[in-house]
Amino acid sequence: MKTRMILLFLLIASFNLCRSQTLIDRIVAVVDREIITESELNERVNFIALQNKLDATKEDLKHQVLDAMVAEKLILAQAIIDSIEVSDDQVSQALDQQIQNITRQLGSTERVEQYYGKPISRIKREFRDEMRKQLLVQRVRQSREASLTVSRREAEEFFTTFKDSLPRVPEEFALSHIFMVPKADSSHQLQTRQKLQAILDSIRAGGKFDDFAKRHSQDGSASGGGDLGWVKRGDFVREFEEVVFALKENEISSIVKTQYGFHIIQLIGRRGESVRARHVLLKIEKGAASDSTTVQQLRALRERFLKGEHFLDLAKKYSEDEESKLLGGDLGELTVDQLAADFASVVTEMKTGEISQPHRVTLGASYGFQIIWLRKRIPSHAMNIEDDFTRVEQLALYMKKNRTNQEWVAGLKKSIFYEIRF
Repeated sequence: MKTRMILLFLLIASFNLCRSQTLIDRIVAVVDREIITESELNERVNFIALQNKLDATKEDLKHQVLDAMVAEKLILAQAIIDSIEVSDDQVSQALDQQIQNITRQLGSTERVEQYYGKPISRIKREFRDEMRKQLLVQRVRQSREASLTVSRREAEEFFTTFKDSLPRVPEEFALSHIFMVPKADSSHQLQTRQKLQAILDSIRAGGKFDDFAKRHSQDGSASGGGDLGWVKRGDFVREFEEVVFALKENEISSIVKTQYGFHIIQLIGRRGESVRARHVLLKIEKGAASDSTTVQQLRALRERFLKGEHFLDLAKKYSEDEESKLLGGDLGELTVDQLAADFASVVTEMKTGEISQPHRVTLGASYGFQIIWLRKRIPSHAMNIEDDFTRVEQLALYMKKNRTNQEWVAGLKKSIFYEIRF
């Protein structure tokens, strides 16, 4: 979880930098072959200040953040020296995961594209190199930290030393859920396909593709006439990619169905394993009947649980949350801060052992319905070694890793060129 949050922070900060960087930008540090610009530093400082309610104008905060950024660049340089590599597939997978995280933060794919002023495909392209660097740094850190452990004695000594300053353990909820996504009924799919077919017929009769994309397409590329820019093989979903790479220049496809909806695609150009294409996308809207069917299915599962069937078995068979279904719907022990608003509003009103009625939850650009089983409520309390040993152990290990990394970075500064110009 901690690694994911660090990558998410770096991704958002870097995206914001791409969104706001000016042509003239002062260099504040040089590390081996990498530079750190003033806009990068300010972006990182502002983000950290916002997250931690600090004053972004404080010079000591800027110096602390710059030191951390220099440390990242030193580790990156060492990764290159050690010939550490990450595959294209690993970069793509990590990038997809972080895009999903940002989508959850902002609420929808459309909001992400609107915020950054470009389609998701272009965001991925522009950030790919930065993600590769982040994964290299992460790989080196993980390899160094893999062997680090803390003994029970070290954890107890850490607790004795810092117990008066350790944070309270917030109230936690041990939760399981069954999640389902409404399926678009056949009538809605047919209506969407027919509408797109009419658009395709009009384009083939002489209409301008970009005009129809601006008027009808339902993604962030619409304002640019559906233009997706230059994209390498592997960046599109499979169904879209198979069609676009089979097209001839200026050729227009028939209707293509993907997880995003129905598309018509035109190939604008080709350069080796990269293509430039534009499309018109119509999403398949789900009607009230689809929602009602899903709610009824969840109510039936709720009744089966109340009559004695095991929640774990029901979740494994019926839940559509791929991450938790194999665990019987187990979401672990979560605090209110870790729950989305439409999740927390239900959980906080429940008692131990209760199962909720079906309710709607947002999932990126889509939504679904779920039922929640509150296995246990754990009250907020002062951290203690008996009940919270795992938490104490993690904090002790985190401090040990930080201390070890600081010593390592101090050594890198003696062997790798760096210069701070701030």
